[in-house]
Amino acid sequence: MNKVILLKTRPKGKPSLKDFELIKEEKPQPKEGEILLKAKYVSVDPYLRGRMRDEKSYIEPFKVGEPLESGIIAEVIESKNKNFKKGDFVNGMLQWKQFQTSNGNGLNKVDNEKVPLKAYLGILGLTGITAYLGLKKIGKPEKGETLLVSGAAGAVGSVVGQIGKIKGCRVVGITGSEEKIDRIQEKFGFDAAINYKTTDNMKKAIAESCPDGVDVYFDNVGGEILDAALMNMNKYGRVVNCGAISTYNDTEIPTGPRVETTLIKNSILMQGFTVRDFVKDFGPAQRRLAQWMEEDKLTYMETVVEGFENIPQAFIDLFDGKNKGKMIVVV
Repeated sequence: MNKVILLKTRPKGKPSLKDFELIKEEKPQPKEGEILLKAKYVSVDPYLRGRMRDEKSYIEPFKVGEPLESGIIAEVIESKNKNFKKGDFVNGMLQWKQFQTSNGNGLNKVDNEKVPLKAYLGILGLTGITAYLGLKKIGKPEKGETLLVSGAAGAVGSVVGQIGKIKGCRVVGITGSEEKIDRIQEKFGFDAAINYKTTDNMKKAIAESCPDGVDVYFDNVGGEILDAALMNMNKYGRVVNCGAISTYNDTEIPTGPRVETTLIKNSILMQGFTVRDFVKDFGPAQRRLAQWMEEDKLTYMETVVEGFENIPQAFIDLFDGKNKGKMIVVV
């Protein structure tokens, strides 16, 4: 039999286990031109929360009563496709199923000769590529500038900070615990850090940690932290809107300070993006990240959860900050 996780109901506010359903169905068999895949590693990411809403977005929403999907590393168990053989490992957007068939479209072969397979869901996957391309295409950091990163201990933020150091920037991270502050400074090389949970005045805290102002702000959280960062931006500053996890579970449209005057008077660029905007750049980005890893300029952390049944809980835990770096489920 085959285990499958469905979206049972659309969450109202923060997702809970009751919004998911684990079912069993017959194990599929590949047809001519198809391969049978067995999931090995499953990525859970905050952006999946947006796909649980029934609204237009940059990617189609999940349908109630159907399997969810995310980035998955899978093993080819059986092949009737000339482009794949038994024992190959592939990476792609796949459904939350233990076993599934595919015609191979959208799948990339990966191997563990130089790096663990899990790295292709993290630092060498969409996570690392998001950090690299968002910073390169929009942030455009230059040597000597100050880079501020929110969600700095997370999968994307920790890579952004390290790339900033490679580029010669002063890098300041915003995170939510003293443990995470120690981690981003000692493991990832951040120059300074702010614990937003123990800070009453974020505008002042950012000003103190960034005495020369902020040239590039890489935003993973949105909300009040974004408001405070904007008040500290330098002339011609760049704001990279990558994520807004602080608002993903809001049931109403959040309101905040009007930003027009701030953007105008300092000629600030603020641009949102999804990594799929830069698909043609994925290959070069992955090669650059791999090169930095080989040169020991980049490192990463993972939180690994075991068990297919625990995929929903691992996803929910993201919103409580229980992950250290990339959250991955081992099937």
